[in-house]
Amino acid sequence: MMLRNRLVTILLLIIISACGGNKEKKDQPKTGSKEVKTDSATIIKEDKDAENEKFLLTDDNAIEFFFEYAKKHKEHKVKVTTKYGSFIIDLFEETPYHRANFIYLTKKGYFNGTYFHRVVKNFIIQGGNSDEWKIANRRKEIGRYLLPPDTKKGFKHHRGTVSMPSSDVDNPHKLASPYEFFIVCSNPGAYHLDGDFTAFGRVIEGMEVVDKINALPTDVGEWPLENASMTIEIIE
Repeated sequence: MMLRNRLVTILLLIIISACGGNKEKKDQPKTGSKEVKTDSATIIKEDKDAENEKFLLTDDNAIEFFFEYAKKHKEHKVKVTTKYGSFIIDLFEETPYHRANFIYLTKKGYFNGTYFHRVVKNFIIQGGNSDEWKIANRRKEIGRYLLPPDTKKGFKHHRGTVSMPSSDVDNPHKLASPYEFFIVCSNPGAYHLDGDFTAFGRVIEGMEVVDKINALPTDVGEWPLENASMTIEIIE
């Protein structure tokens, strides 16, 4: 009788131990499962992707970034399309930071859906802004930065010149607002701007479209009564 009881007790202990061991293994990831089958190359790639997604331009890194970007990206012609027609801008190689900035923003799709938000008849049209939150969000995702002026390359503000306005913040050095640009419409030019604003391109085709936009009626704040939106694409 005692022998039978011992045998039953031993058998029960073996069963309990086996059940407990199986439960512990079930809670662990399986070897070769999706959770543990991640090699170092995949981890590195994911880390780099995360860094790229979080990259923001700032006053501290913008010049270094565009210095390298200008060497790798040689594009210099863009097509600006509006409902009034299209025109082509040639960006100057001699102003590398401003050219690189414009190409970078174009590739990011920043300008698409922005407006020519300021029109001064027989003077300029200015674009690259909007009253929509999506444009403000794009700026936030790209970064907050200004560009130093580059006004000693000999470029003057002739009719058709593309230039970059200064930031409207406290800005004694006239640092450029990188998200906006203006085109000179006056004939023969607006030479009083020379030395204060960086001319970084010129309209080489479709100036009549620029003139159409320059003729739009505006409110007292020089904003066109009819929104003049644009898209920009690189063509060369």
